[in-house]
Amino acid sequence: MDKHLQFVMKKRIERTMENLQKNRMQAFYVESRKDVVPLLETLMKEGDTVAVGGSMTLFETGVIDHLRSGRYIFYDRYAEGLTPEQMTEIHRKAFSVNFFLTSTNAVTEKGELFNVDGRGNRVAAMIYGPDNVIVIAGCNKIVTDLDEAVNRLRQIAAPANTVRLSRRTPCVHTGYCQDCRSEDRICCDYVVLRQQMVPDRIKVILVGEELGY
Repeated sequence: MDKHLQFVMKKRIERTMENLQKNRMQAFYVESRKDVVPLLETLMKEGDTVAVGGSMTLFETGVIDHLRSGRYIFYDRYAEGLTPEQMTEIHRKAFSVNFFLTSTNAVTEKGELFNVDGRGNRVAAMIYGPDNVIVIAGCNKIVTDLDEAVNRLRQIAAPANTVRLSRRTPCVHTGYCQDCRSEDRICCDYVVLRQQMVPDRIKVILVGEELGY
């Protein structure tokens, strides 16, 4: 990214962070994915209970490996060999953890988090339960407003995730959302997080590079 585009992105990030803080969410910025784990180490302490929502960003930033280091009590939804019953139990445990980590489908310059879920476990934990929610998002997920957030979901996030998850939905073939009624549909629960009742419970880490879908 050249210096002129960097200037534009810097201002966009500054606006977004300012409005996240106005919405009573903590906002952090790091330049690189390599800076995410060191920041997490300042926010979390050894022995904390932790769970995560489904997220490619957490893998790309090394967060999953960090959580598996043994420092934390990690309810690992990605552990090999989990039965459906065990996965359900992990989702339920997520509501009582010290820290719930996830990404977001989009974050608006107005300081809103826009997310769409299939089962709803990720958005439910973001809304209520865990003591702290840490949202990690690449700068590619910053959008102007909710209209752009919905468009981003339909054109990028939903189709990419259905391909990743090998779902049998129309967007796997077309590359864009057709608001299907497939049994494999993953766009079921739409949630917008605005001003929070509990200040600083949600902490948003914006990363100065593209991450996830």
